[in-house]
Amino acid sequence: MKILLAGATGVVGRRLIPLLVRAGHEVAGTTRRPERTGMIRDLGAAPVLLDVLDAAAVRDVMAAERPDAVVHQLTDLSAEDFEANSRLRIVGTRNLVDAAKGAGVRTMVAQSIA
Repeated sequence: MKILLAGATGVVGRRLIPLLVRAGHEVAGTTRRPERTGMIRDLGAAPVLLDVLDAAAVRDVMAAERPDAVVHQLTDLSAEDFEANSRLRIVGTRNLVDAAKGAGVRTMVAQSIA
């Protein structure tokens, strides 16, 4: 199964990549920071540079990657900017869901703090 892991360099994403790869999945992992693409590659996934706040970019990535499933691990907590995290969780999640639906992705798993 091909999985798009959104938020691949976060605390959970970094742990998921090796587990998914060992389970036999092909994983593409997103990050918005170019300097983190090497980490994704080292963990066994294909890095995808993406700002999920850019709806068109999310649609383009979804169309290019054509995942069977999307795993949503998006957060923005490193600077403890809770407003930025809320924006990412609201706008980024909407963009991710809309793009996945538009690309015909039938499976999505999302983290929740609730």
